[in-house]
Amino acid sequence: MTDMKSMAKNTFSAYHEFLKIGSTRLKNQILETIANKIEENQGTLIEANKKDLDAGEKAGLTAAFLDRLALNDKRIHGMIQACHEIVKLEDPVGGIYNMVVRPQGFRVGRMRVPIGVIGIIYEARPNVTIEAATLCLKSGNGVILRGGSHAYYSNMALVEMLREALKQNQVNQNLVSYVDSKDRSVVDEMLIQDETIHLIIPRGGEGLIRSVVEKSRIPVLKHYKGVCHVYIHEEANQEMAVRIALNAKIQRPAVCNAAETLLIDQAVAEVLLPGLVDKFQEKGVEIRGCEKTISLIPSVRPASEEDYYEEFLDLILAVKIVRNIDEAIEHINKYGSAHTDAIITENIRAANQFLNNVDSASVMVNASTRLSDGGLYGLGAEIGISTDKLHARGPMGLEGLTTCKWVVLGEGNIRE
Repeated sequence: MTDMKSMAKNTFSAYHEFLKIGSTRLKNQILETIANKIEENQGTLIEANKKDLDAGEKAGLTAAFLDRLALNDKRIHGMIQACHEIVKLEDPVGGIYNMVVRPQGFRVGRMRVPIGVIGIIYEARPNVTIEAATLCLKSGNGVILRGGSHAYYSNMALVEMLREALKQNQVNQNLVSYVDSKDRSVVDEMLIQDETIHLIIPRGGEGLIRSVVEKSRIPVLKHYKGVCHVYIHEEANQEMAVRIALNAKIQRPAVCNAAETLLIDQAVAEVLLPGLVDKFQEKGVEIRGCEKTISLIPSVRPASEEDYYEEFLDLILAVKIVRNIDEAIEHINKYGSAHTDAIITENIRAANQFLNNVDSASVMVNASTRLSDGGLYGLGAEIGISTDKLHARGPMGLEGLTTCKWVVLGEGNIRE
């Protein structure tokens, strides 16, 4: 069984070593080396992933779960590209900002510094191993990774590449640690190492995240689920509305920024909704609708109250016809998860009302919820999405993995 206490101490020590030597140049060299390792070992990685997929099929995992687990040429290229993009990003560590001269004569400002050692607990997606490790490295943090057991072989292959890259650049390999035990009690042990781990980031289903929050002595950065909405306003461009609604649900339904509920104003529902539902159903989407929806389209399955709270992560969509924008906003703030919500409208006043009153980490106008992503926001990659309001909110990139300390520059100043 993994000795979690020793692993945390070793990562903590490696982090402090890296504080001394972790220049931007060295960080970027490590990231370039990681990218090269992945490219050179792509065949090995595909073989390892096939073992995980074969085991998953035998275990009866759903198609949606297997999709999250799978690595193909495109996703592997995405990991390589993420490394290169993070290299190009400005290193936030050491930057001093908001420096001002106080009346007493001294200067005071804030300096960006790493958080420390970050524990990341995640489930199916093996590319999280690279996203998490590279962002932590560029932001100067140590990291302890604990991936899901279904991605065991894929994760072990990737971690080997990460550690080889550290070794090649003469950096303590314990800066990136991996909990390879499948025993869930190891996670519980990880969550009490509050002297050597500074932040926990769980990435996965709501059950995992709630369990981590309940057990952790360490601060947890989280989002429980992604109940995302697309709202078609009565003054929407209808062609645009159809394109965005389909993309938000169908493009990749098993991820947290996929739409789970479609809201549509009653003023345009009769004209627009039947054809839109046909397009969804042609793509295999099960529609669960309110009473007004069923009156227009009798073949639709009735939606329950619970359906509007649900993160389906599948080809299922809840639909509700609303009176107006006020009811749409009220619905989103009640049933949503404060993740990502979108309005489709050509009315500037309606767009501003939506932006100002929807209480979510990402609020969009005339854009798919699928764009809620650290890479697409220009962060290079993301460590996760936070629906918390303290420290970080929404997709978290490099800056979200740093904190600040006050810097005071004086010339013999004392307090009288």
